[in-house]
Amino acid sequence: MGLYVIIMGVQGAGKGTQAAYIQAQYGIPQVSTGDLFRAMKTREDELARRVQDIMNAGLLVPDEVTNEVLQDRLEQADAAGGVILDGYPRNIAQAEWLAQYLTGRGESLSAVILLELDAFTAFKRAFGRVQSPSSGQMFNIYSEAERLTWQAVPHPGGEYPPRIEATDTQTGEALARRSDDADAASVVKRIDTFYAATQPLVDYYRERGVLVSVNADQPVEAVSAAIKSELDRIQSGG
Repeated sequence: MGLYVIIMGVQGAGKGTQAAYIQAQYGIPQVSTGDLFRAMKTREDELARRVQDIMNAGLLVPDEVTNEVLQDRLEQADAAGGVILDGYPRNIAQAEWLAQYLTGRGESLSAVILLELDAFTAFKRAFGRVQSPSSGQMFNIYSEAERLTWQAVPHPGGEYPPRIEATDTQTGEALARRSDDADAASVVKRIDTFYAATQPLVDYYRERGVLVSVNADQPVEAVSAAIKSELDRIQSGG
């Protein structure tokens, strides 16, 4: 049996970090539907052209096409032993399709890892993120105050909220912010959308006994250890 894992978590919960950890530990690829859709832009096959037409028209990719794109990825050689799904499923219909698809392959979903984080901490993790333009290293103005200096700079005309400027005190480098993190209202909206959209899936998978809740408000290494403990238990049949 393969290891099929769904990872879910609010903005700032550390999904990317933990998905990379699972990939390294268990040798299964991380599969993000967002990445799959972007990859379709470089392909010329019939499925890719259909996806391109939908996206070029500014429409949401419907469930049945999303499922086709995912199936196309799951049937590639490197996914034979399982995958880590990030960003899928987004609704109950997709969850049911996935269950049926895996059953048809003699497989089943191993675990749904929910990285639990309260909304306030999620906001601070997202809104406080800054990055080194040269190395790509990420920091947070709230949790790494000993490493950073930062200030809120008012807009000259007062028409926009203050701008956060941060500097790495070790290198003197000015740090950059992603535009979607810099807008507090946008961060709040993403968090609210996550909780509203995810709760039905949380309930769905909890009823099926595959939901694994992990406290994401602890050091990265502790979160990784908790995930590994659960996946090892599942693989051993415990």
